Amino acid sequence: MYKAFLIKYGEIGIKGKNRHLFEDALVHQIKYALKPVEGEFLISKEQGRIYIEALGEYDYDETMEHLQCVFGIVGICPVVLKEEEGFEQLAEDVIEYLRQRYPERNMTFKVDTRRAKKSYPMTSMEVSAALGGRILEAFPEMKVDVHHPELRIHVEIRKKINIYSEIVPGPGGMPVGTNGKGMLLLSGGIDSPVAGYMIAKRGVKIDAVYFHAPPYTSERAKQKVVDLAGIVAKYSGPIYLKVVNFTDIQMYIYEKCPHEELTIIMRRYMMRIAEHFARETNSLGLITGESIGQVASQTMQSLAATNEVCELPVYRPLIGFDKQEIIALSEKIGTYETSILPYEDCCTIFVAKHPVTKPNLKIIRRSETHLEENIGEMVKTAIDTAETIIVDGRID
Repeated sequence: MYKAFLIKYGEIGIKGKNRHLFEDALVHQIKYALKPVEGEFLISKEQGRIYIEALGEYDYDETMEHLQCVFGIVGICPVVLKEEEGFEQLAEDVIEYLRQRYPERNMTFKVDTRRAKKSYPMTSMEVSAALGGRILEAFPEMKVDVHHPELRIHVEIRKKINIYSEIVPGPGGMPVGTNGKGMLLLSGGIDSPVAGYMIAKRGVKIDAVYFHAPPYTSERAKQKVVDLAGIVAKYSGPIYLKVVNFTDIQMYIYEKCPHEELTIIMRRYMMRIAEHFARETNSLGLITGESIGQVASQTMQSLAATNEVCELPVYRPLIGFDKQEIIALSEKIGTYETSILPYEDCCTIFVAKHPVTKPNLKIIRRSETHLEENIGEMVKTAIDTAETIIVDGRID
């Protein structure tokens, strides 16, 4: 029965004079999300609402699935739109809506009316009361409960009458692209895909860099990361994934530096390379999945040591989360099952048995001087030979 959806947004509504920019970005994201869906849609804006109207046959479930991945949407309401032709016609339309939508009507209800069209001759409270009476006449089995109704019937009086009773939650957040661009350091683990999701939810367009170490890491490990990027891209839009061959750099560090410092020094070179790609793409910062104290390389001292090599800011959206909270989020967004596949990435393979947890920056810098002979050329080669994979992520 539904040929239209009413889209509700949250934070965008308080953006003042800039609100239209955020609305336009949300409309753009909705259009992008619905491109793979069979059918044609008209998307329009009106008084703090966005409408999606199907111009022919379409798949309801597929449409809903795609819309639930669009950041900026807080509610998706399958809505019946009717021309405004007076209260009598409105009452008939609401009764017909209930007859079709709820064959079993032994339930309590409340009518919520919102009168955006102020020229309408009845107030919102008058419309709700009168509609409640008509519904009770048509369906005596229904009962009014204004405090805890089983069914809440929404009527919005606008250019057209909006009738709906279901609000499907959207992901919330801000439309992607309204808050600049960031470069995500993406691994095959649980944390970094969640960090990418969370930063994209705040309106940041993300690209990503992955450090691959063949033959120590397999093509299956690389594909795992591509798959994770694809899941995140369902929400964030297309991700340009840079795949950097890090083997020579890792082996060189392994040969030249104290083993307890391996993780920190490797991480510092990853940050340097990621920052290079961030600047190439006009990204405003780096994004990582680090959480304070989760592993040796994520103590406050270790994070300070990796930050030191970056001029761009480093954003860590999971910084105060514990592991179980991160796992719960990964399950919610669909990355967990892929993240736990047993294909090792370059970080886990070169972990020292007893890594330093409180690195001294002076000592780390001194250890890095042992790399000066060849590390510059190795970094340049890694950058020049990086593979770019465009990960679309739209639901097939």
